[in-house]
Amino acid sequence: MFDFHMHSNFSADGDFEMEAMVQSAIQKGLKEICFTDHLDIDYPDKDWDFTFDPVRYTETIEQLQEKYQNKITILKGVEVGVQPHVLHATADFVNSLQPDFVICSMHATRGTDLHSGEFFQEKSIETAFRQYFEELYACIQKFDSYQVLGHVDLVRRYAKQTSKDECFDILESILKLVINQRKGIELNTSGFKYGLEAGLPSKEILELYHQLGGEILTIGSDAHRPNEISQSFRQSLELLQSIGFNYITSFEEQVPKFTSIEKVKNI
Repeated sequence: MFDFHMHSNFSADGDFEMEAMVQSAIQKGLKEICFTDHLDIDYPDKDWDFTFDPVRYTETIEQLQEKYQNKITILKGVEVGVQPHVLHATADFVNSLQPDFVICSMHATRGTDLHSGEFFQEKSIETAFRQYFEELYACIQKFDSYQVLGHVDLVRRYAKQTSKDECFDILESILKLVINQRKGIELNTSGFKYGLEAGLPSKEILELYHQLGGEILTIGSDAHRPNEISQSFRQSLELLQSIGFNYITSFEEQVPKFTSIEKVKNI
């Protein structure tokens, strides 16, 4: 079992040191983890600084890799938050970091953050959903320094109501581009933690990705605390199998490796 989305205190919203996360992963029986701490350049809410020192980040991970080399594989990743005006700077950071794995997410749309709810003000929920997906699509048309899209429908987590327009026309364009670029998406299991009926993206989006021929698919808990690592993995893997996926993906030096879901489930 492995978890390819987790945060430490290198992220502004993380309180736990990397070693605490590693120890918890070992206790849970995981064989491989990837730290994906936040890089959101020019995040709209100036109370939050979602940047980190890449040198100290790398040094800390390398120390833990050496200390726990006989117990678990620890990989260096990053979760980048894209906005149209920070794409070049974000790509430069990724190139300097040289991570094993990059998650491309969008935490702010049209210059406003999703978390505070400001993005949803003075617009219909349908307009908010469409603006979110349109901007995500525009960003990945110009940004390819990543391996998977993170929580593709994150807007659903922060919305206070369901949109009648699920934007499957734009989602199909997004997923086709991802597939053509030989990228993938993640199944982020934190949706359960936040009271959703499933992870992110929804079952319907996962089904669309499968129908379009998508194969690269990672699984991550988006853990910010040790106890959250690998939460809801079992039921999420069963969901993937029911849709028709046979493999989940891990990465090392940005090269994909495919592992049978059946094998992982039985560990």
